[in-house]
Amino acid sequence: MSLSNEADEEFRRRYGPWVVIAGASEGIGQAYADQLAAKGVNLITLARRAELLEADARKLRAQYGVEVRPVSLDLAAPDLATSFSAAIDGIDVGLLVYNACYSHIGKFLGVPLADHLRTLDVNCRGPVTLVEHVAPRLIARGRGGILLMSSMSGFQGSAMVTSYAATKAFNTILAESLWVELRPLGVDVLACVAGATSTPGFENSTPEAKKGKAMPMAAADVAREGLAALPHGPVHIAGRINRLVNAVSRLMTRRQRTSFFSGATQDIYTT
Repeated sequence: MSLSNEADEEFRRRYGPWVVIAGASEGIGQAYADQLAAKGVNLITLARRAELLEADARKLRAQYGVEVRPVSLDLAAPDLATSFSAAIDGIDVGLLVYNACYSHIGKFLGVPLADHLRTLDVNCRGPVTLVEHVAPRLIARGRGGILLMSSMSGFQGSAMVTSYAATKAFNTILAESLWVELRPLGVDVLACVAGATSTPGFENSTPEAKKGKAMPMAAADVAREGLAALPHGPVHIAGRINRLVNAVSRLMTRRQRTSFFSGATQDIYTT
């Protein structure tokens, strides 16, 4: 047996046979789905757009021979707990990947209240709800994992993405806290912190002339690092440049960091 097959077998033993991916229809979530299917685990993929999930499920089944169950689900819905419980009923889930996020770029007072509240629902209430349902199953198994996607924006405040940045700080701290509580029970927890990433969301929201300034990573590279770092939580920053930027920014005061990152964000997203 090759080393890669041995590694995949160990991954399936610890995190299989089923993985839930929230926010799987595109970008980093889609990259997670592809890489996890390649490891031979079955998938429950969650997102609102059923047609994208179905198309990806057909491809993954054909390419890797795994089971894929796409579930159209609104992670901001008031009945999320009930809908998610039904989606995983009777399934032996070994890993939860919460990649879904919502953001509305713009000055705080220029963003409708409904968008601020949806950001809180998808980015904070969503992962808490899914973790609350999955964690007891993982504890009972004595093995498994929880991977929450976070962002460099969550390390300090930032203009133009105020609510989003605050929710990503929540995600990182949530993962760190869960790591302490669940690690002794056999459950790995990781916050995978991404910087700018080449996803449809990034492409659609970033002016063409400013995309190069953001130095986006490929979604597949972010997902690959997240899966590799999962056993080594609680936090992993994806990308050498992002790790360097974070290290340098730690030499600044919090006020300086907030001003620096706010300036960079405003430069990218304002014309």
